[in-house]
Amino acid sequence: MSLRVTLVTAARSSSLLAERFDDDRPLDEAGWYEVQQAAPALIPLGAAELRYCSPTPRSRATGTALGYAPLAQPALRDCDMGRWRGLTLAEVAALEPAAVDAWLGDPRTAPHGGEPLLAFITRIGNWLDTRPAEDGSIVAVAEPSVVRAALVYALKAPPATYWNVDVRPLSTVTLTGRPGLWHLHLATAPC
Repeated sequence: MSLRVTLVTAARSSSLLAERFDDDRPLDEAGWYEVQQAAPALIPLGAAELRYCSPTPRSRATGTALGYAPLAQPALRDCDMGRWRGLTLAEVAALEPAAVDAWLGDPRTAPHGGEPLLAFITRIGNWLDTRPAEDGSIVAVAEPSVVRAALVYALKAPPATYWNVDVRPLSTVTLTGRPGLWHLHLATAPC
């Protein structure tokens, strides 16, 4: 039994410098344009038996624009950032530098009053491990943080690895395997 889970990162809703914690903003004009440009490569993924998305507006809009008709999964929500919700990292670092250092240094802490990084990674891993364990395929449009957490979980990497994974808008990654035994699948580019 092997399952194929392809994660598609949602299109952007702001420039990278304006990204906010637990951001609920919809796609911006640049995001819509990027979806149109990437659509020829991403639309075929909609042939998956199951199609999901994070419950954020930009994940839903990305999945809908690609024709996936995705089902929103509450478990694929972004990390709960507590009182930092809606702020940029620069804003938080200016207000609470020691709290940011603690958050970046210890995946079990949540100085913002929300969800610790380790709990977030575990939640995303639990979602992966509870997918139907039969041969088939899934596509899920998710926030970059969700894709990073899924990779850390699937590869059984230390939680600190989360900070070293760069996930760009409309990028894809495929995990194959079954609950508890996931493999990163990298496709070759067409020649």
